[in-house]
Amino acid sequence: MQIGTIKTDGFAALAPMAGVADVSFRLLCRNYGAAYTVGEMVSAKGIQMKDKKSKELMLLDDKERPSAIQLFGDEPDVMAQAAVAAMEFKPDFIDINMGCPAPKVTKGGAGSALMKNPELAGRIIAAVTKAVDIPVTVKIRAGWDAEHKNAVNLACIAEQNGAAAITVHARTRDQMYAPPVDYSIIGDVKKAVSIPVIGNGDVIDMQSAAFMYEKTGCDFIMIGRGALGRPWLFSQINAYLTDGTILPDPPVSERMLVMLRHAADICDRNGEKHGICEVRKHALWYTKGLRGAAGYRRELSTLQSLEQLQEYAFLIAKENS
Repeated sequence: MQIGTIKTDGFAALAPMAGVADVSFRLLCRNYGAAYTVGEMVSAKGIQMKDKKSKELMLLDDKERPSAIQLFGDEPDVMAQAAVAAMEFKPDFIDINMGCPAPKVTKGGAGSALMKNPELAGRIIAAVTKAVDIPVTVKIRAGWDAEHKNAVNLACIAEQNGAAAITVHARTRDQMYAPPVDYSIIGDVKKAVSIPVIGNGDVIDMQSAAFMYEKTGCDFIMIGRGALGRPWLFSQINAYLTDGTILPDPPVSERMLVMLRHAADICDRNGEKHGICEVRKHALWYTKGLRGAAGYRRELSTLQSLEQLQEYAFLIAKENS
C-alpha cells in the first residue's frame, strides 16, 4: 500500500492504542512484521502548552519506521501548529484521530465527536495537510451512533481536504468496542474514495484478517487489541495472506521469553519503578488462557519487579510444558 510517498510492505499495521502502543510495543510488533506503526494519540493542546508527557509520546525509534504520530484536537489552527511541532520527531506521516470514543476526549469535541461535525472535521484536515509536507491520514469510526453512520461522507470530506489515506473502525462511537462490527461500512467507504482505505475492528487472527480483506475490499488492515500479548500475530497474518501458510502460536516457553524481553525494554526506557507498572497489563495479556495463569492473576496485576515476573514466567512455562 502507498500512503502518499510512503510505501508499506506486508498486510497489517499496528493501531494507535493509548496506554499500550508505546515505543517498546511498537518495536516488538514491527519486528514481527507490522507494516507500520502509529503512536499513542497526542493532544494538540498539550503540544501547544509544551507539556512534557505530550513530547514523550511523540518520540519515535528509527527501527520502527515507517511510523506516524497521531494527534487529536478540535481546533484547526491548534492542530496545524501541533503537526508542525511534531515534525521535530521526523514522523513519516501524521494521523488525525477522529475515532477515539473515550468520554474525556469526546466531551472536548475531539476524537469521534468530530464525526458529528463534518464541516469542522474537514477544516482540521485541510489545516493539517497545508501545515506539513508529509502525508496526513485520518482515523474515523462508522459514525457516532446507529442512526448516524456517516463514515462515507466523512471519508469523502477527508479526501477532498488532502488526506492521503483513511482508517475506518467499523463500529460507532456508542458501541465503543462491543460487537458487532459493520464490515459493510468499510466496503462503502472503499467504493466512495480513491485514497487507500484501511479496515479496523476485530481482526484477531489469520482468518479474521483474510475475512476483513475479502468482505470489505479494503487496501490494508489495522490491528489493535488482537495484538495484545500476541505481537507475533503480524507474522502469522503475513504468512497466511502471502501463500496460505499457517504459523502456529509460539510455544509457551517462547511466549514467556517474549514477555520478559518486552518487559525488560519497557523498564530500560522508563526505569523499573515506573516501567513495572506498565508491564503489569502486558503480563496479564501474555499469560491469558495459559494453564496456571489464573492462579497468578492477582500477583501479575500487582508486580513489583522484573525478578518477580521472571519467577512467574518460569512457573507458568513449567505448567504448560
